[in-house]
Amino acid sequence: MQDIKKKFWLEKFDCFSITGKDARKFLNGITTGNILNSENKVIKTCWLTPNGVLRSLIEIIFLERSLEVIILAGNTNEIIDYFNQIIFPADDVLLSEPSLINRIQEIDESSSWRTYQPIFFKTEDKEFEIYKNKLNLLNPNDLKLWKINQAIPSLEMEINGKNNPLELGLKDLIDFNKGCYLGQETMSKIKNVSSLKQEIRIWKSFNRFLIKYSAICRVAKQSSLLYWIIFFKNISFSVI
Repeated sequence: MQDIKKKFWLEKFDCFSITGKDARKFLNGITTGNILNSENKVIKTCWLTPNGVLRSLIEIIFLERSLEVIILAGNTNEIIDYFNQIIFPADDVLLSEPSLINRIQEIDESSSWRTYQPIFFKTEDKEFEIYKNKLNLLNPNDLKLWKINQAIPSLEMEINGKNNPLELGLKDLIDFNKGCYLGQETMSKIKNVSSLKQEIRIWKSFNRFLIKYSAICRVAKQSSLLYWIIFFKNISFSVI
């Protein structure tokens, strides 16, 4: 029986499968993680533009005969269309139609959202409802606050065609030692720069702040406490 004190994040995400003997090689060339040599059953990685801008945050499940691609943040149709466009005739790669998957992950207030490994249930899995009912799930508002506090990027917010994964605190999702991948050259250049132009930060306060020269991405409130996601540049702020 699950410990009721533990908290869990439950959310539905788009997903699709990639099958074929070249599936790992294919994903390795267009994402920032080391797909070829990963020994994990699930890894988180990024899909970038050629200029190193974050387009999607994805999770990959390594199954016996396929790879399951979970879209944690991004435009699913855009991803599938692009992936299909760059499959060469000689590639043994096949993409499935998108579907929904239930993703469950233990969370806590002090650890990164990348600490705990998730588990997955297809929408048709009969065990899902039984398993879910045993858990202490975050309600939608608490989940929103927790995700802001974790600085998990969101489509049209932090993923807006401008920001790179280093600015978004996703350096650990980039393998700088693997071979070529989309956006690699830009990532290598940025990594070797002494400081970034901007970096995402979490800010908690009991008052609203007037923040100059920075971009406030999101603000949420719990009781009297405000949670902010802010891009810190040249900071000047005052209480308002």
